[in-house]
Amino acid sequence: MHSSRQDLLRLLAYKSFRLGEFKLSSGGTSDYYIDCRITTLDAKGARLTGEVFSDEIRERGWKPQAIGGLTMGADPIVVAVSVVSGELNGFLVRKAEKQHGTGQRIEGFREKGARVVIVDDVCTTGASTVQAIEAAREFGFQVVGAICLVEREEARGRPSVERAAAPAPFVCIFTAADVRAEHILQTDDTEPMIFAVAATCEVCGGPAVTNIPGNRCAAHRS
Repeated sequence: MHSSRQDLLRLLAYKSFRLGEFKLSSGGTSDYYIDCRITTLDAKGARLTGEVFSDEIRERGWKPQAIGGLTMGADPIVVAVSVVSGELNGFLVRKAEKQHGTGQRIEGFREKGARVVIVDDVCTTGASTVQAIEAAREFGFQVVGAICLVEREEARGRPSVERAAAPAPFVCIFTAADVRAEHILQTDDTEPMIFAVAATCEVCGGPAVTNIPGNRCAAHRS
């Protein structure tokens, strides 16, 4: 794995990944949560995000004029890639047309017929990526590819995005399994488990399995 890609994975696993019980925007629940914006808005994370996405786009041979995606998950990715590449323009897709001024939904780069790549941070159901693809094509862009930073591999997100993007390909930088594995590796390497005796988790009150950094259950020990 390229150095920037590996460094970005490590940062995502350290800053953005949490184990526990979480309710997702899709309405479902999960035993983990990934908040990519903690990484993509981090100074080092932004640079790494720009490098990794720029490399992926270049290696795919898509040759776009701009990248963009649905606000706000895509916002830091768009800016990072534009700055790092020094040549790709950026645009943002509003969730709805603004009700004043020109009423436009696409902000930033607006050249009809231009080749563009749609980006997103996390793909679960794929709804935000699909919205961005549809809005970009409705405006008049030629979508040549779509990339998400982390694919959760659930809720049939990939098939939905692939249908919307076709004939353009949809790729992910990492899967949630990649980030989880790195998170567990970091936890195992940096926080040796010390089993608590007759203790309860200070977060949820369940049986504790470790007292580092405090009395925590298996779900909350990281």
